[in-house]
Amino acid sequence: MHTQLEQVTHIDNVRLGEDEKSVVIIDQTQLPNRTVYLTLRTAEEMYDAIKLLRVRGAPAIGICAAYSIYALARQWGLADYPAFAERFHERKEYLNSSRPTAVNLSWALARMESVVSAGAGKPVAEVLDLLGAECRAIHEEDIAMCRAISEYGLSLIKDGDGVLTHCNAGPLATSRYGTALGPLFLGRERGMNFRVFSDETRPLLQGARLTSYELQRAGIDVTLICDNMASIVMKNGWVQACFVGCDRVAANGDAANKIGTSGVAILARHYGIPFYVLGPTSTIDLSCPDGDHIPIELREPDEIREMWYAEPVALRSVKCYNPAFDVTDHTLISGIVTEKGICRAPYTESLAALFDGKK
Repeated sequence: MHTQLEQVTHIDNVRLGEDEKSVVIIDQTQLPNRTVYLTLRTAEEMYDAIKLLRVRGAPAIGICAAYSIYALARQWGLADYPAFAERFHERKEYLNSSRPTAVNLSWALARMESVVSAGAGKPVAEVLDLLGAECRAIHEEDIAMCRAISEYGLSLIKDGDGVLTHCNAGPLATSRYGTALGPLFLGRERGMNFRVFSDETRPLLQGARLTSYELQRAGIDVTLICDNMASIVMKNGWVQACFVGCDRVAANGDAANKIGTSGVAILARHYGIPFYVLGPTSTIDLSCPDGDHIPIELREPDEIREMWYAEPVALRSVKCYNPAFDVTDHTLISGIVTEKGICRAPYTESLAALFDGKK
């Protein structure tokens, strides 16, 4: 019988359909009140699932994209390699355009396309089998990465600490333990207790709907706070560390994460609280020199004006600026926790060392 904690940390949030021509996801837009599984069969359904945040979290997006392009390729019935490769590239580019900031999306799709490129001259049926093995490997590697990140992250906190987090970087956003939340789940498994303050994360409320949901179900002490309450809980001495995930890390250590993260880092610096970014090496983009070169996704104004409300809270004529992410300057980051270890400043050196100086 699975424990309550195992049911949370081992949630089956993204998987390949049994027919291998579809992808099954938990619709995260329905949580926490309803657990709804969606079966994605068309390229448009897969694109929308990523674009509309039915699947979200950089690692989960990458896993979903890899399964999706494989499932589509299984549907085509093409035996001619050039036609297959051309169709694959078109669908890959289409899925890649769904969200621009999270590097895991392009990373996973490029990794799948490299299998097709390497398969030139082979029967398409063999290439399909290789693609199936590759997308499963991407998922399995993420499970191992999350466990390793959790181990390294747990070394940064002690029993009884208060931890503040922003957005959601738990099992729903990744696989198994998660990244930013992983150390908390792993510590709980080992009998440790933490007090977690979860920012609601406006305007889509991932902290309220998802982080507090995961932690509560796992039996971890969690307190939901509005985003503008982070300062007072820090001032009160209730926070000993900040753990956040990331969607892209530039070569100099600047890190893009959900909008509001950079404000948390600024507050943490003011109150002398260490601020850690946790994510797999697949989110590190050494080709991107700094945060100014990270594309920031702009989303629809209605997410601010009327989502979650019975009536709009602002006139439709009111302009809205709705960036999905912001960039935390590397000077505010105490450490970047990866599956290969904890990187410290200067990040241009420590991040490059993870790849032996090359990506």
